[in-house]
Amino acid sequence: MEIKNKVLLITGGTGSFGTAVLNRFLDSDHFNEIRIFSRDEKKQHDMRKRYNHPKLKFYIGDVRDYDSIEKAMRGVDYVFQAAALKQVPSCEFFPLEATKTNVMGTANVIDAAAYHKVKKVICLSTDKAAYPINAMGISKALMEKVAVAAARNLTDTSVCLTRYGNVMGSRGSVIPLFINQIKNGDAITITNPHMTRFLMSLEEAVELVLFAFEHGNSGDLFVNKAPAGTIGDLATALKEMYDSPSEVKIIGTRHGEKLYETLCTKEEMLKAEDMGEFYRIPADNRDLNYNRYFFEGSDAIDEVEDYNSHNTERQDVEGIKNLLKKLPVIQQDIYGATNIDYHPE
Repeated sequence: MEIKNKVLLITGGTGSFGTAVLNRFLDSDHFNEIRIFSRDEKKQHDMRKRYNHPKLKFYIGDVRDYDSIEKAMRGVDYVFQAAALKQVPSCEFFPLEATKTNVMGTANVIDAAAYHKVKKVICLSTDKAAYPINAMGISKALMEKVAVAAARNLTDTSVCLTRYGNVMGSRGSVIPLFINQIKNGDAITITNPHMTRFLMSLEEAVELVLFAFEHGNSGDLFVNKAPAGTIGDLATALKEMYDSPSEVKIIGTRHGEKLYETLCTKEEMLKAEDMGEFYRIPADNRDLNYNRYFFEGSDAIDEVEDYNSHNTERQDVEGIKNLLKKLPVIQQDIYGATNIDYHPE
């Protein structure tokens, strides 16, 4: 896929994902302009000062507002749709707000992209969209449906999806929480030590999006294969790395949490294409001729498993330590690294 001197728009671009994309592309010739679209002027100001780069352009707006995203979309070739409400507790208490941003906001991005004949839109989703039990996951699952439905009907604009687990060290995740508790001498609060989560870095999340960017057909969903670990082992690994005497306190599973996360459902695994480090799940392109699907079934679904953090490759404490060593905050705190650009989002 030959990309040179194009215009890229990143919605929600002031976060850690946007920062990682900028680090990848600012000094390449793939894009001669990268637009950052978000509603937070303070974060845009900080990013503008940090990079001070002529390729970088900033647009204040909200994906909920079609007019603001439509104006930012003019002349754009490619879009990374990363704008989202993604905190489980806040979405749980304000599910309508999650719906407005994650579902309707994504619809606005896709509609504006189609209007301006953008070549490709990559929408970022989450493992919580597979078998969702909380408002954040439900809103992301519906976002995926909206994107795939749009992909069926668009001819000039391709729409793809990526789904990945929690990024290690991201804002609101347990790693910054555990580290702060350790530094403050507080007890490390664990909901359930046997709970498993996928362990992936920000760089791996970016690689997944770039793979979809290069290889995706309209309607495709891409999932990266990732190791997992238990929350108990994660806390132990951090305690040992920080040589901390902090006790571990089990507080019980919070509202909206699962024992494990799923990246591919059984239904998706039936049609998933193994692409090495990734799974590609083509769009469900059935139409409204319902009878074809009511009277024709398959028992193949009984022979497959979903792909989840319980049955993927499991890391022990030492394996988790090796993954944690790659995080900027660990490199700073444990190994004394300097000049680390660390902005958890």
